[in-house]
Amino acid sequence: MISPVPRRLLLVHAHPDDESITTGATIARYAAEGAEVTVVTCTLGEEGEIMPDLHELAGLRAQAADQLGGYRVAELQNACAALGVARHRYLGGLGRWRDSGMAGTPSASHPRAFTGGGVEEQAAQLAELLDEVRPQVVVTYDAFGGYGHPDHVRAHEITMAAAPRAESVQRVFHTVASRKAVRDGLAALRDGDDVVFDVPADDELPTTPDEEITTVLDVAAHLPAKLAALRAHATQLAVVDGDVPYFALTNEIAQPILPRDFFVLAHGPAGGAADDLFGGL
Repeated sequence: MISPVPRRLLLVHAHPDDESITTGATIARYAAEGAEVTVVTCTLGEEGEIMPDLHELAGLRAQAADQLGGYRVAELQNACAALGVARHRYLGGLGRWRDSGMAGTPSASHPRAFTGGGVEEQAAQLAELLDEVRPQVVVTYDAFGGYGHPDHVRAHEITMAAAPRAESVQRVFHTVASRKAVRDGLAALRDGDDVVFDVPADDELPTTPDEEITTVLDVAAHLPAKLAALRAHATQLAVVDGDVPYFALTNEIAQPILPRDFFVLAHGPAGGAADDLFGGL
């Protein structure tokens, strides 16, 4: 009897914490279901800010951003463990590419800046990982990178250059935020009495119109794992597990943690994909 081919999911993220913020519950769901999950991180997040209440770690950022990157390696390891990630890889190897920061900042001109590298070289590095892992499904950001960060945009570019050509890959998805779900979550936060951060206006957070969304995953059962993974990234964000769980980055703006994850199918057959990344494959 021929054994079934295991389901393999690979996700391409720009910095440590992106995997938990955008796809943490999805990762936890498929890992719990027995899929082989691989997370690829493109940089160490050297240019990340540190939560203002962590005064004892302020020196990491003040002395050298690369020190923060090393610290975030451990945070990412702990987050992956909380999510049940089977494999983790850094694009090109640990420290090959560096957090570019925002466009126009000095970090964007660093010799190892992710956005300063060649798209072809980086896509080839990702293609090597795809050939090694052989996932059927790949997830990354949309063309805007979710919120416009140059490293997110580059992660999208190299994924769309490499994944559709990979022999094993049958579907590529973009992780997105549902406009309606985010608005509903923000409304619930405004109605709550345990919100210690600022709640943004409805259109302040980047979202995708719901009519463009192709796939909605029920991940409610896996929110505890996502919350644990988010807490592992303590330098970057704070988590509040109230009636409506939420997190805040260093800008101290509350973002709801939702019981569903949303995706747009960018490559591959749509049949069966409405509520399962692997549906119908």
